[in-house]
Amino acid sequence: SNRKMIEFFDRFAEVCFKRYKDKVKYWMTFNEINNQTDWPDPHPLLQNSGLQIDKNDNWEEEMFQAAHYEFVASADAVQIAHRIDPSLQVGSMIAMCPIYPLTSKPADIMKAERAMQYRYYFGDVQSLGFYPEWIQKYWARKGYNLDILASDLATIKAGTVDYVGFSYYMSFATKAHEGETHFDYDEHDDLVSNPYVEKSDWGWQIDPVGLRYAMNWMTTRWHKPLFIVENGFGAYDKVEDDGSIHDPYRIQYFHDHILQMEKAVKEDGVRLLGYTPWGHID
Repeated sequence: SNRKMIEFFDRFAEVCFKRYKDKVKYWMTFNEINNQTDWPDPHPLLQNSGLQIDKNDNWEEEMFQAAHYEFVASADAVQIAHRIDPSLQVGSMIAMCPIYPLTSKPADIMKAERAMQYRYYFGDVQSLGFYPEWIQKYWARKGYNLDILASDLATIKAGTVDYVGFSYYMSFATKAHEGETHFDYDEHDDLVSNPYVEKSDWGWQIDPVGLRYAMNWMTTRWHKPLFIVENGFGAYDKVEDDGSIHDPYRIQYFHDHILQMEKAVKEDGVRLLGYTPWGHID
């Protein structure tokens, strides 16, 4: 939450770019930067922004402030990399869990829309180069007074990412509360079970079609090539006497997700870095 961190990160990034520019062509600045929208949980705040916040502080406001400094540092890093070697590609890294409305009830639709805005405004800033209108209204309603300089906004505009890296494991679902008017999203309390998808042993919703939906949503919104950098399946695996693990459920998970990935590329025109078509998948 200290502005000095921007300079520290810039120096760190420059050292990395110069040292490894001949070995590494694809870079990402902040891993799963948007998970900190679950700010009532101290873990993502520490993981994503190095924040350890006093219980008397406003955790959400601190999250927005730290994220802003990350946006400026990320935009600086993009420009530093391009100066060192124009062929270097610097991307964002989004934890993508598309959020569906539980029903077609208009209030649920609006709740899901606000949830997607809130969880993925990070991608708006890093890919499009500006803060969306709704979030500025949100800050004003909350009375937040963030340290955002005109020069910061110019940097963010000049340093948009070259691609969007993302993780995808599952989708979410949400519904509006009775009498809700602002539809503010609280990831800690507002997620509900989706009855139309299976779940893993950990309760994570298994949704291969959600990957295709997410790839289309990000492409339409951010207009950047995509890079899948995390995907997988956790389960309570059984180790056999010979040391082997038979996990057809994991094979099925990857099969179904790869199939939807191919559909997004071949049928929908999504640009995917690192993609090599393997032909038909049975």
